[in-house]
Amino acid sequence: MTRTALIAPLTALAVLACTAGAAEAQSRNRSPITAALNLGTTGVGAEAQMALGPVFVLRAGIDTLGYDFDQSYSDVDYAGRFDFDTVSGAVDLHPFLNGWFVSGGVYVGERTIHLNGTPNAPVEIGGQTFTPQQVGTLSGRVKLSDTAPFVGVGYDDAFYRRGTWGFRGLVGVAWSRTPEVGLNAEGGTLSNDPAFRARLEQEARDIQEDAEDKAFFPIVQLGLTARF
Repeated sequence: MTRTALIAPLTALAVLACTAGAAEAQSRNRSPITAALNLGTTGVGAEAQMALGPVFVLRAGIDTLGYDFDQSYSDVDYAGRFDFDTVSGAVDLHPFLNGWFVSGGVYVGERTIHLNGTPNAPVEIGGQTFTPQQVGTLSGRVKLSDTAPFVGVGYDDAFYRRGTWGFRGLVGVAWSRTPEVGLNAEGGTLSNDPAFRARLEQEARDIQEDAEDKAFFPIVQLGLTARF
């Protein structure tokens, strides 16, 4: 092979080597901070992430969620609304030095279920049956604790790719202490009757037992990340 024939491939190899080296250097010198938009069971959220190295990533986010649903407790049908407004902090561990991670952290903020029901037939409240006229309108609140630790696993390639845009997904569970339940009645003939109020308190305790499973909240998120 002549010297002229060798020049072209050697030049191409040199250009490729320089390009790869420059790209790798650029990746190393890029910001250790990313932003993310998420959608999932916690609602719509935004996060900031900071890499502490190739293994650990700190995350801080804010989420908001509100949706309506129907729920029955004892004989009463309630129209419910769930409100979830929280901030979160977490540490992600990437043990394989790639996008796969395990995560631990905490959600802090308001998590409340509001209940409203107007019986149109006799209902049992606190172990005793009452007519709709006696009950009036029932309103209740199921209050989850403001602090909920969570653990999860997921995938986030924000710090393991050269491009600006990345993908993240998270599956886990958050938990809190047993929900606190309050129940009130208005507009009924017995709304202010002490004996009826005692039955309402018993009904609230019964709802609290039924709502214990809501202390565990599934976390499922999908998101898009941007690294600058």
